[in-house]
Amino acid sequence: MQALEISGPAEGPYGVALTDGKAWATLVHAGAVAQVDGRRFELGDGARPMVIVADPDGGVRFTRNGDDRIGRIDAEGNISAVEVPGSPYGVCIGPDNALWCTLMSTDEVARIAADGTVTTYPIGIPGAFPAMITATDELWFTLNQGNAIGRMTTDGVVTTYPLPTEGAGPVGISAGPTGVWFVEILADQAGRITGDGKIDEFALPPGSKPHAVVALPDGGCWITLWGTGSLARLDADGVVQREVELGAGSEPHGLAVDADGSVWVALENRSLAHLPAGE
Repeated sequence: MQALEISGPAEGPYGVALTDGKAWATLVHAGAVAQVDGRRFELGDGARPMVIVADPDGGVRFTRNGDDRIGRIDAEGNISAVEVPGSPYGVCIGPDNALWCTLMSTDEVARIAADGTVTTYPIGIPGAFPAMITATDELWFTLNQGNAIGRMTTDGVVTTYPLPTEGAGPVGISAGPTGVWFVEILADQAGRITGDGKIDEFALPPGSKPHAVVALPDGGCWITLWGTGSLARLDADGVVQREVELGAGSEPHGLAVDADGSVWVALENRSLAHLPAGE
């Protein structure tokens, strides 16, 4: 495991994304985005960049939770933003190649077209607090305070699936070949939902507080365990195969998995962790 310093004290790497083998991280407390090659992009006070994804053009898109914007840095390093009111948080590229994000404070999901046009769709559950979002041929998202998984067509038709465990607090979500993985930060569990709405839940270590998840081609997933400062690898049956210690108080949040199987984790204690493939 390698620790790569990309920020100053208390600047807080939160989300991580990969483009052409390069790792990017949002620095939530500094209002900036940084790359491991040393490049840094200042967004201004109050931006609070959080979740970040790779853009098909080689750049990145990210939510700016503090100033209600979706930010973009293209492959040449040009910075732009689109205003999206409602406290944007989770973000993904949708099946229609548009950008989709969750709006925590308005209980909506927003679509941002290539020309910057924003269309919002209500979830229909007040106070649901939509969090992370992922895509198959539809959009899937966690409802942190609604204790459910949401599913939306690109036309805005919503279906919700209540979780078996009360007060589970779902956060991270990621679509994979055996279903859509998600994590329950308040219940210390991972979950998986299939296309027919069947939900299975899997126990994680007590006090682990899972935050983010990335589904893998073999049907398993990697999960960040914020409460225990570690990283867990689950197989396709939901069994923990490996746990990697990241350090007490490291506060792991976002993660990304490269094509070679290496794992990158954003540690809010000021560094990125990199687990090379095969280690």
